[in-house]
Amino acid sequence: MEIRLWRELLVPYELAVKELVMKFNQLKKEHKEKDLYCPIEQVSGRVKSINSILEKMQRKNVSWDELEEKIEDIAGIRVICQFYEDIEIVADIIRRRSDMKVLEIKDYLTHTKASGYRSYHMIIAYHTETLEGKKEIRAEIQIRTLAMNFWATIEHSLQYKYKGNMPPHLTERLSRAADSILQLDEEMSSVRNEVMDAQNSMIHESNVVADILNNIENLYHYSNKREVAKIQDEFYRIYQTKNLENLERFHRELDIIAEGYRAQALTFELDGKS
Repeated sequence: MEIRLWRELLVPYELAVKELVMKFNQLKKEHKEKDLYCPIEQVSGRVKSINSILEKMQRKNVSWDELEEKIEDIAGIRVICQFYEDIEIVADIIRRRSDMKVLEIKDYLTHTKASGYRSYHMIIAYHTETLEGKKEIRAEIQIRTLAMNFWATIEHSLQYKYKGNMPPHLTERLSRAADSILQLDEEMSSVRNEVMDAQNSMIHESNVVADILNNIENLYHYSNKREVAKIQDEFYRIYQTKNLENLERFHRELDIIAEGYRAQALTFELDGKS
């Protein structure tokens, strides 16, 4: 029998997971920087354990030659959303990306599993660059809400404990819990717009505060320290009022002041060189 070099086999998958998690987190960052609501709440990834791969190969009667083609979730990415509606938004983002090619959709939202499991799975082709060159691997992206993920985590643990032979009373209780999760997601969707407005406001305020403090720090390096101290005291006074309009007005005024100091500093620098 040919020797299986598992470590060598899994290297591209480990690399793909790291890259994909980084890319989805970058999407979160870009949304925040642009004061936009982000449909992605959390991102995680994992490479399937060798034990899990062997179990799945045995269960699905997959040969060694078919391993990388038929075991599509060796690399797994999980994207968690706050709201049901966000799942389709994330799926559309993935469809439009040039670095990921969607090969297959497994819609367990429309076609809920008998257990009550609900999630949206996308099998993608993704290229990694290793020491051996470019390699295309398959990865599974699971997209679900926070509530769906809570249920799925519990169900997975119980399935593992009972090796797929869960007692009927637990199966029934999980089924009822899945119905409750569905109702929770529907209820949360009804307040989605209000939550999005609140979160966008929080993100905007955070960005304004960061810009103000960055301006104050820059002023410290090329202007009167006493004046900068007064500006900083004024910022803290306004910040304590929790009035976003006043904070935005201070931000605009500080931009003008900072621009004046920058122009003045540039003039001195040019005069010094002439």
